[in-house]
Amino acid sequence: MICTDKTGTITENRMSLAQLFVQANGQALAADACTSAEARRVIEVAMWASEPVPFDPMEVALHEAYTKNSERDRRPDFHMAHEYPLGGKPPMMTHVFANGAGERVIACKGAPERVLRQSSLSDGEKTAVLAQVETLAGQGLRVLGVAEAKHSGDNYPKDQEGFTLDFLGLVAFNDPPKANIAAVFQQFYDAGIEVKIITGDNALTTAAIARQTGFRGSERTMNGDDMMKLDDASLRIAVHETNIFTRMFPEAKLRIINALQAEGHVVAMTGDGVNDGPALKAAHIGIAMGKRGSELAKEAASLILVNDDLGKMVDAVAMGRKIYGNLKKAIQYIISIHIPIILTVSLPLFLGWVYPNIFTPLHVIFLELIMGPTCSIVYENEPLEKDGMRRPPRPLSLTFLTCKDLSTSIWQGLVITLGTLGTYQLAVYQGHSEELVRAMVFSALVVANIGLTLVNRSFTASVLSTFGFGNWLLRGMLLLTLGLLAVLLCVPMFRDFFHLASPSASQLGIAAIFGLTSVLWFEVYKWIRRRRVVAW
Repeated sequence: MICTDKTGTITENRMSLAQLFVQANGQALAADACTSAEARRVIEVAMWASEPVPFDPMEVALHEAYTKNSERDRRPDFHMAHEYPLGGKPPMMTHVFANGAGERVIACKGAPERVLRQSSLSDGEKTAVLAQVETLAGQGLRVLGVAEAKHSGDNYPKDQEGFTLDFLGLVAFNDPPKANIAAVFQQFYDAGIEVKIITGDNALTTAAIARQTGFRGSERTMNGDDMMKLDDASLRIAVHETNIFTRMFPEAKLRIINALQAEGHVVAMTGDGVNDGPALKAAHIGIAMGKRGSELAKEAASLILVNDDLGKMVDAVAMGRKIYGNLKKAIQYIISIHIPIILTVSLPLFLGWVYPNIFTPLHVIFLELIMGPTCSIVYENEPLEKDGMRRPPRPLSLTFLTCKDLSTSIWQGLVITLGTLGTYQLAVYQGHSEELVRAMVFSALVVANIGLTLVNRSFTASVLSTFGFGNWLLRGMLLLTLGLLAVLLCVPMFRDFFHLASPSASQLGIAAIFGLTSVLWFEVYKWIRRRRVVAW
């Protein structure tokens, strides 16, 4: 489960002032048509309510709009006399500016419903403004209310709720979705990963952006205040049925994360602000934004998206699945190949066969030298399988190797044992010497090891399809193994040292057939499984 913010994560965070609503004359205007004094006043007050040196994209856009539409730049004449930082539910901020002549500007901007709550408008006027908010938000625009206040004296209220506001209008910003976000969402969905949007923006704007990006579940939203009224049981149902949470605040975000975890989900949370810290810390995987993330968010997070690109999370999931899958393949390979080594060494001795010491410690050491690089280097460099990002996530309660995984490895090892011991019995039946029997059994086991390495590259795809996987280390290791086997069988010094004889081509072919057959049966098993999946 990925819980993501909207602004800057799903969208570009590249704000441009798109439209205005002017309360004085009831006009809705495009940003480039602000010719009236009333429209310019809305822009000016919104600018005063921003930081004097803006860094937030919305505030940058307001300063730019003020520069473009003002007849005279009054910013150099004023200084900030008092500041009420962004706060409250939903959030609002108020700045007090003054000049040397005693003129004062008390400017406020924030969530429209919050600004309206403190305004002097009648209920009917507030309803009309909220209708404008719905119209603008329905277009995917981010909407802020703008107001100013009057105050005499220098004893300002303790907090900004102490002002009665004169509502001036609305400013609406266009923040387009990122170009790749629809593809990113689809990749998450294909991988069996659910996505939820947790944002401080309003529901209509968020739902509109969600629809533009192909986000699933845009038709249902829930705001932070309503969510906090739910008991734990109702909340667990709500977080299952709802994918968009709006007007969120730190306590609400944390409660969503806890509810999802209580449902058994592995939760990743993205965030950039100080108020995201608790949720980032509580999530299984906290992910902070590298460019616009606060230091607190980065410290609380497990990972940092350097370029603030959600698509990098797809790469991270793919990398994690590749590492996990390759580690399982390596361990299953080790289990499978050790079974025939142990049994081929011990059974002839325990059963009193004609050549009880068919393998000596020297042969076992040689096999271990082959298997070590195979599991630690070859499988480590295996690429992610083609369907790796279309498989469902594993449950958090699932053990690393399930009973099914272990039984598969054990069966593979036992069948390889049948192949090596079958080679042994056939060679003895044909009356070969101990050195030749040993050479044939040894060759069968080395060939089986090569076959097992190839077959276990995928437990679903056929061995023929895995030849397309790019892994030059695998090819090099297999060629090296065959080369060493040829040296042991053909070079007298090494052949005598390992107590082997040089088999004929037909004898070597028999050993190879036994070795390959003992592993290729698994290809039939995989084929049957694929047919069942297709039929289902």
